[in-house]
Amino acid sequence: MVSDFVSLKRSGQNYKALSPFTNEKTPSFYVVPSKGIFKDFSSGKGGDGITFVMEHEGMSYVEALKYLAKKYGVEIKEDERTPEDLAAQGERDSLYIVMTFAKDYYKELLHNHDEGRSIGLSYFRERGFNDRILEKFELGYSLNEWHHLQQAALTRGFSENVLEKSGLIIKKDDKIYDRFRGRVIFPVHNLSGKVVAFGARILTKEKDQPKYINSPETEIYHKSNVLYGMYQAKNEIRKHDFCYLVEGYTDVISLHLSGIENVVASSGTALTEEQIRLMRRFTENVTVLFDGDAAGIKAALRGIDLVLKGGLNVRVVLLPDGEDPDSYSKKMGSTEFQEYLKTNSKDFISFKIDLLSAGASNNPIKRAEAIREIVASIALIPDPIKRSVYIKETGDLLKIQESVLLTELNKILIAEKRKRDQERMREEVAEPLLDVIEEVAQATKTDPQTMVQMQEREVIRLLLNYSDSPVEDDVDLVSYFINEFEELDFFNPLYASIFKMFRDAKLNGELVDSKYLIDNGSEEVKRLVAELTVKKYQASKYWREKYHIIFFDENEKINENAHQNVLRRKYRYIQNLLEENKAKIKEAESSSNSIKVDELILVQHKLKQVDLELATELGVISGKY
Repeated sequence: MVSDFVSLKRSGQNYKALSPFTNEKTPSFYVVPSKGIFKDFSSGKGGDGITFVMEHEGMSYVEALKYLAKKYGVEIKEDERTPEDLAAQGERDSLYIVMTFAKDYYKELLHNHDEGRSIGLSYFRERGFNDRILEKFELGYSLNEWHHLQQAALTRGFSENVLEKSGLIIKKDDKIYDRFRGRVIFPVHNLSGKVVAFGARILTKEKDQPKYINSPETEIYHKSNVLYGMYQAKNEIRKHDFCYLVEGYTDVISLHLSGIENVVASSGTALTEEQIRLMRRFTENVTVLFDGDAAGIKAALRGIDLVLKGGLNVRVVLLPDGEDPDSYSKKMGSTEFQEYLKTNSKDFISFKIDLLSAGASNNPIKRAEAIREIVASIALIPDPIKRSVYIKETGDLLKIQESVLLTELNKILIAEKRKRDQERMREEVAEPLLDVIEEVAQATKTDPQTMVQMQEREVIRLLLNYSDSPVEDDVDLVSYFINEFEELDFFNPLYASIFKMFRDAKLNGELVDSKYLIDNGSEEVKRLVAELTVKKYQASKYWREKYHIIFFDENEKINENAHQNVLRRKYRYIQNLLEENKAKIKEAESSSNSIKVDELILVQHKLKQVDLELATELGVISGKY
């Protein structure tokens, strides 16, 4: 399930990857098949497959269930939604539903309406789009009428407010009209295949109308985070371990027609860091296709640097002047076009050197400046080993001493570091810094109740990982903790609920473990289970086999750990009662209630005796370990 969204690599019995939730350079995202959970140490997220889909796609619980049920062929029966039900949906749910309605509506018009067939379908057929492609990308057509979609949607129970928020209609100067009227429609899908936006191309030659218009930003669509065609391409990208990057909708579709399916587009917008991170989830190798004119070359240079900065390996294919991927693939045919891409693919160093040879070969000043630009691009690469390899390659190709290039590279890296440091210093003015210090101080205060909850957390961690392990006299850990903590309440309600599940199951002769909680617990429980059961680091077997350095497995010392945990939890619990009772004494003294004060002092004395006994057994001095 997770591998549909993230490129996973085996790590022992588990799998790991770069976090899909943060921009990290070292993998800290783990999937544990044996427990059916994931844990992302970078963002702190964790849980089961449903939780992952919710977090990754921004879906509600019901949406995630429906998506997974459809994907795996599980039937879900539900009552037909009335207009009242639709109105009661959350905003995100409503936006997804109305976009799906619009997509189906546009498809229906393309195939079954006279205007759709004569204009929209004819256009697609002229471009060579077959039925397979039309269905694969769910292409459609919007009638050249002001209110056609709006009226159809209102009839189906959608509100005008939802239609406006989705960008399907526009309100302007007391007028309301369909946004995409008279255009062919290109739906934009997210990674799970849900339609989140539309691109629309006009087919007439009206001078006051743009060639393409796109959906505005909405709650479910942020254009900087989406790549057109990624849903259709992700499996092929993973399979081939590289991705073609093109500019527009028809470029993507034309490559699919040529048998090349590992291709995505930035949809005519400037490439963003978020889009680069999206590609990196599936591969670290990108080949960028650019038009061969001056504008294409300029765009190539900008795009290369951004992709390099994102940590990807970049190759470039520059098409002949006046050609784009759509036109050139049709001109050459599938087989020849695929061969052209293979033979004309260059790494970014060779590409930039070719440009250098063409524009600065006889001008030493321009040549020196071009070399600096190449080194500046290399400086953007985050991996120092890759940087050194490219520096050596540049030196070999340009017949320049590697030491000279390294000196220039270091100058750039040092200047960039100095710039970052200065920017950080400007942001760190005195007042915000003091605020941070205060926040840290507050956050690190270990009051007795916090300490109690830390020990409660440790109780739950041991239960999740070693519930059936024998402790004393072959009593399992669950029974041992039930006996020891029978009179102690849990301060943290989440820990209390999990402990109750273990206790009730044991009393009923049933089994509760981490797998049971993942399958039956709340989202909060699932996150906690993932957090407490997935280990980020494990000792290599070579320490024991080769170096004879032994790390004891926690399971080997569970008896000692369980006993220590019981003592620590009771000790922290008593400390908290001491603090609470001390506050009650002060309150009684302030109200001059001497009888109450005497009673509370007696309680304080008894608590102190228990505290001293536990402290002695734990080896605690003056309330500290």
